[in-house]
Amino acid sequence: MTLDAELAEEIKKWSNKLDKALSMTASLDKRGEDLLENIRAYREDSKHFLGRDLVKSFECLVWAWALLEIGREFGHLKC
Repeated sequence: MTLDAELAEEIKKWSNKLDKALSMTASLDKRGEDLLENIRAYREDSKHFLGRDLVKSFECLVWAWALLEIGREFGHLKC
């Protein structure tokens, strides 16, 4: 399997996991709303880059996951 194919598979796997996590996530305050907005924007950016730049697509997913975890850890988001 080529590196591009591997990266595309990882993007697909983590995109599905992120979509599932987002469907179960709620904001607990204004900061949580802002975080969710940014997470969704990074998710959309990942979709945008998918057919153009796999590295940027994956990077957007990493940022989305980071914001999701930070929001949970600091009590702004709830699953």
